[in-house]
Amino acid sequence: MTLSNRYDFVMLFDVENGNPNGDPDAGNAPRMDAETGYGYITDVCLKRKIRNYVELVKEGEPGYNILIKPDKSLNTKFTEAYSEEGLKTGNKGKNADDIKRARDYMCRNYFDVRTFGAVMSTGDDPCGIVRGPVQINFAKSVSPISIQDVTITRQARTTEDRKETGETEMGRKSVIPYALYRAEGYISAALANKITKLSEEDVELLWTAIINMFENDHSAARGKMCMRKLYVFKHSSMLGNCPSYILFDKINVQEKNAIPRAFCDYQITVDTSMPDGVELIEKI
Repeated sequence: MTLSNRYDFVMLFDVENGNPNGDPDAGNAPRMDAETGYGYITDVCLKRKIRNYVELVKEGEPGYNILIKPDKSLNTKFTEAYSEEGLKTGNKGKNADDIKRARDYMCRNYFDVRTFGAVMSTGDDPCGIVRGPVQINFAKSVSPISIQDVTITRQARTTEDRKETGETEMGRKSVIPYALYRAEGYISAALANKITKLSEEDVELLWTAIINMFENDHSAARGKMCMRKLYVFKHSSMLGNCPSYILFDKINVQEKNAIPRAFCDYQITVDTSMPDGVELIEKI
């Protein structure tokens, strides 16, 4: 079923004693804006968790493969698309019709391609470039974050030479005691219907994946992460009835304590008066 409605959405999630998204340029410490002290999490990190959930619940089901994962090289998957469509492989001089057929195959068979889009123009069997109808901004912490470097010990040495210096050695992990993050996103029905054929069923799966994306992704490094709120603005038209920023401003989050250390230390105010043609749905 094609999409008849544009959507905008707001996610609120938190982390406790963990590192939600390490920065390789800063010793894998939590990502932080050096000028303001606010934390951020990349869109790539959030989409990875959505992909992982979809793969977990839809494994083996046709149409729900995941392109961006380390099982095969991307170019190998592009060649498979040509083979499945009965197209000639291994020739860089592809015509536009062949590329479109391969692109449509990728959209039909890979959930993350028809959701987030993909650059598939590499190799001898290119499948084109798909602009995804679902876009997610960087998540930003509601308050400035405090990064703590915690010293840890390990009772297992990696080499015999290092073992001769003692039974244990010191290590370090960077954590945030507590932070509440906010991320905003968009679903373009126009792009979905024109290119990727993202369906209403796919959108419902997306909401489920967002709600549960931390529940099957726990790790000691990330600490305790929870999706707290998911607000969805449903437009009555395909192109939308209101600019997204007006809707996002209707979700207001304020600190109740100077140093927040729990979700209850924030007050969430929702302006429920919606513009004509927009419905607010509180998923959680």
